[in-house]
Amino acid sequence: MEEIDRQILTLLAADGRMSFTDLAKETGLSVSAVHQRVRRLEKRGVIRGYAALVDHDAVGLPLTAFVSIKPIDPAAPDDAPEKLEHLTAIEACHSVAGDESYILKVRVESPIALEHLLQQIRAAANVSTRTTIVLSTPYEHRTPDPGHGTS
Repeated sequence: MEEIDRQILTLLAADGRMSFTDLAKETGLSVSAVHQRVRRLEKRGVIRGYAALVDHDAVGLPLTAFVSIKPIDPAAPDDAPEKLEHLTAIEACHSVAGDESYILKVRVESPIALEHLLQQIRAAANVSTRTTIVLSTPYEHRTPDPGHGTS
């Protein structure tokens, strides 16, 4: 990937609503050149979409937790993501290496709602759970540095 494409990705990751005019100013390209590069990145699937970042406290979902799940029967089909996708309180599902099979990021309105969600997860997917409640989030949705890793 070219450096200019990395710069465009970084700018759009920080502000997905940035105009082509502003992108052109920041990158030193013409508006049409930026437009072509963004469309090419979208067509290649590098940019998969644009989304609003929601203040979960403001919409009544102040409790975030990570729920690790593993099948009760290790011989059972690995279909937990499909069995759980109807539960909209699950924001993300990550397949992981280690003792558990998946880690779910969930957002709910209260501890009671979390307890109810855990019951639903266990029943729907026939899994055991281990839950970690988030106390605070110093940062989230950080802008990546495409192609540069951690250095």
